[in-house]
Amino acid sequence: MNNFYIRQFNQYLLLERSLSPKTAEAYLHDIRLLDEFLKGKKFTDVQVEDLQEFIIYLKEEKQVESTSQARIMAGIRGFYRFLAVEQVVKENPAQLIETPKLRQKLPTVLTVPEVEAIIGAVDLSQPEGHRNKAIIEVLYGCGLRVSELVNLRLSWLRFDEGYLRVIGKGDKERIVPIGETARKAVLLYTEGRRQHLKIKKGCEDIVFLNRRGGQLTREMVFLIVKELAAAAGITKTISPHTFRHSFATHLVEGGADLRAVQEMLGHESITTTEIYTHLDRDYIQSTIALFHPRY
Repeated sequence: MNNFYIRQFNQYLLLERSLSPKTAEAYLHDIRLLDEFLKGKKFTDVQVEDLQEFIIYLKEEKQVESTSQARIMAGIRGFYRFLAVEQVVKENPAQLIETPKLRQKLPTVLTVPEVEAIIGAVDLSQPEGHRNKAIIEVLYGCGLRVSELVNLRLSWLRFDEGYLRVIGKGDKERIVPIGETARKAVLLYTEGRRQHLKIKKGCEDIVFLNRRGGQLTREMVFLIVKELAAAAGITKTISPHTFRHSFATHLVEGGADLRAVQEMLGHESITTTEIYTHLDRDYIQSTIALFHPRY
């Protein structure tokens, strides 16, 4: 009987949910894990206690990590919602199961000296030197996503007013302040090396170009960052996004308002920005010592 319900669920995923066969199979794999654990017990007879024991089984016998446990239980919930809608079961036993708590993985953050070391590793005697320096200055100075950086337009630069116009996720526009250091780096590039490139049609307004005058790709920015980090002796695993994390973290550690940081990063929810409150203990302790009247 359990196999019958698995087949029915598969049809539901493929036809009604329009999931790809590969995605549907991933769901079915999780349901089969539960079936294996039940050892002949019907899905329709499963109680909350069975699912609680299933989580323990995943953790202790199958050695499944918390992230995978959470994913599997999400699939089980979906399966039992399906059975409830089809009136195969009266109640959904998975509704009362808590998802295994996930440890929040904090992003890699560079220290200010590390950022300066990476910028200092740029070889300005090379044709792409000023471009690469401007890229790092903008990533760190404005907290842009790499997709926002490569799509940045000259017509969006409002240097006289001290900001950039950025189009972020979901084509949402935001205004991001730009400091004097990043502004100078961009101008040195746009008024210098960029002027001598033979720019491809359609790329005239793109800020950062490759040596052939075309739009710089995300992959190329990743490569630039990786090579500069290696040249600076940075052993951390970093990416262009690391500068965005560092931008936000350094602002929050410096006392910036979280709402202001949220606006600059273009986060829809303040909870996404709150990850940058992972301040080190020494910083927290020194802040308390400075401001608390009874410390």
